[in-house]
Amino acid sequence: MTRRSNGSLRCAGCRMHGSLCVCALIPRLTTRTRVVLFIHRFEHRKPTNTGLLAASCLVGSEVHVRGGESDRTAPFVCPEGSRALVLFPFEGATPLDRLEPDEAPVTLVVPDGSWRQASKVYKRVPGLAGLPCVSLPPGPHSTYRLRTEAHEKGLSTIEAIARALGILESPAVQTALEEVFLAMVERTLWARGIIPRAEVTTGIPEGARRHEPRRAGGLLELD
Repeated sequence: MTRRSNGSLRCAGCRMHGSLCVCALIPRLTTRTRVVLFIHRFEHRKPTNTGLLAASCLVGSEVHVRGGESDRTAPFVCPEGSRALVLFPFEGATPLDRLEPDEAPVTLVVPDGSWRQASKVYKRVPGLAGLPCVSLPPGPHSTYRLRTEAHEKGLSTIEAIARALGILESPAVQTALEEVFLAMVERTLWARGIIPRAEVTTGIPEGARRHEPRRAGGLLELD
């Protein structure tokens, strides 16, 4: 069974294979900061996408798919009384931990896709040009081991959102997002036969334990 033919076996919520579903671990976080995700249409299809996982954790978040043939993305409109910031390390972006304090709540615009796709959001989405851009301060390397990262300091979308909200909200919000992300990564690596069951610190659902990746087939082809 190939990745393209196993869509019916995936959870409609988290997109993991049904027996590895992480939906029970997804928190519902109410934050003062509102996250608006602009996701490229190619990225939207991938089961290893993490931006959608982040959005499912955050009450009041928005997801907009862009990059179609017409690319007629609806203009971004910042809610009245909110402060819009674009999270991407463009040249001249202000590190979030150095941002001038402001009483207005933040609407955090997050581009999701490859580095090339994400870098185009600022100019391609109406309403974003001219908005202040922010970046993350230096931190640990990404723990996203499911894809090859083209940039040494690159992060998955959920990692970037988690670290941003760790600054804008609280360390507890960051930890909650990182925990469900860890579960997704570890279970996928186990399904691919890359790590043993003992290294899946978040646990493997009972229904998946009968599978032994790289021995009896099973989940190895379902990543």
